Amino acid sequence: MITHSSRRALPAAVAALTAAALLAGCTGGSSDKAASTTAATAATPSATPTPTPTAKPTGAADPALKAFYGQQLAWAACPKDPQNDADTSALQCATLKVPLDYTAPATGTLDVAVVRNPATKPDQRIGSLLLNPGGPGGSGVQMVTYGPKRFDGPLHDRYDLVGFDPRGVAGTSPLKCLDDQARDDWLDTDAPGADHGKQLADACQAKYAQVLPFVSTRNTARDMDVLRAALGDQKLSYLGMSYGTYLGSLYAEEFPDRVGRLVLDGATSPSTPLVQHNIEQQAGFERALKAFAADCVTKDPCPLGTDAGAAPQKLADFLDGLKDKPLKTTKGRTLTSSAAWTGVISRLYGGEKAWSSLRNSLGWAMVRGKGDDLLAIADGYNGRDKDGRYAPSADAYTAIHCADGATDAPAGEQLQAALTDLAAKAPLVSKHDPLAALFDPDCRIWPFRATEKPHVITSAAAAPIVVVGSTGDPATPYAWSEKLTAELGNAVLLTRDGEGHTAYGASTCIRASVDAFLVDGTVPTAGTHCPTD
Repeated sequence: MITHSSRRALPAAVAALTAAALLAGCTGGSSDKAASTTAATAATPSATPTPTPTAKPTGAADPALKAFYGQQLAWAACPKDPQNDADTSALQCATLKVPLDYTAPATGTLDVAVVRNPATKPDQRIGSLLLNPGGPGGSGVQMVTYGPKRFDGPLHDRYDLVGFDPRGVAGTSPLKCLDDQARDDWLDTDAPGADHGKQLADACQAKYAQVLPFVSTRNTARDMDVLRAALGDQKLSYLGMSYGTYLGSLYAEEFPDRVGRLVLDGATSPSTPLVQHNIEQQAGFERALKAFAADCVTKDPCPLGTDAGAAPQKLADFLDGLKDKPLKTTKGRTLTSSAAWTGVISRLYGGEKAWSSLRNSLGWAMVRGKGDDLLAIADGYNGRDKDGRYAPSADAYTAIHCADGATDAPAGEQLQAALTDLAAKAPLVSKHDPLAALFDPDCRIWPFRATEKPHVITSAAAAPIVVVGSTGDPATPYAWSEKLTAELGNAVLLTRDGEGHTAYGASTCIRASVDAFLVDGTVPTAGTHCPTD
């Protein structure tokens, strides 16, 4: 539960690469096809005798990756999305060829969906700005396609806005392991069986065994460097939100000499193991739930009553009570406790601006006994459209987390200690299903063991990195932004005071500071605080 992002289905942005003749492989746009194992025609490093072992070259320095780094993107008009009437006339789409496995680049390839919205003042163009909305599972292609106005002004004047879909997401080998009906049942159940996690793991293994080991964030960071080169940029300029801060951090670790201007908004904590990470995040949502409840009782009407002290418990009791008394909806579906909690948590991402909507939805459910609003919110969060179809990358969240090394889990006394800690820090939001709160996602029975481990990321980049944190962020608590800033070393923290997840779109002051850094290289003064609009 790292970030809430729009997951509307979007056809893969496909265009032929001029380098296709050099790089044989499969198209990653089919959810039913694993990555090709066709050998890529790439340069092979010559054997050079040496008396001592030497480190294998990485990135553009690796001769085996020369063809990937040298490819030219074939930009073309983006295909029209019949489900969305947004104006995409200014957009250009292409496909980037990358190795399935960077340790064996000749064994197969993936196609990465890419879109760009060219700078509006091309005579003043700086270069490309890569964007990632979070997740893991958020689509950068959709971010640029459907949300370009959020970057209007100096940023879009001077940069080509570039979005790409990470491995396993949307237009890049999307992962959808369960059919739509099975996913409805899997998500909404209030009584997950012992094999709940195994059901998903087995389904993913059956469909995507070849690609699952290679959807890690580190591989996506390597894809970003290939994309940087294909775009013609010497250094990477990047704005990553939520999970995108982890992606940006790994890039800075892997390619410090290629770091240009990086902004990490709503930082995760790469050095924190997943279970502890989840406990801290649940505590963030507990605090946000109480903040919403305290505000609600000052409004009329408020379904939580007028007692600020009792309101949070009243809300939690209602949501938990749906296990025994779920609400019917007008379309015949049921609002379960699990779905209702998802709807509430989803709205807490939005901060104060989303509280009015949440108060209204809770009023319909708690006072009128109608669960349609909360279920619709949960559906949006889960990527389910009005016709019951789920986004094509519905399982990217789990697959990427597990590929990032989240397979180790406490057991026995350590597990009990973790549950005790969770109950102390987030008693309301975790009571519904404590194990699901701890193991989100559940990687304990994932089909393979990842080698990536939580660790401190220290950037050796000469360029400073800007980390942006929000004091009331429930999904990525402010302490994580402070921690990442300190661990990166050459970084500065920019703070938004207020509720809600990420800051760039919630504060004119934050936006101005970030734009000044990305456009002019003006580093914010350490300790700068900005209000929420």
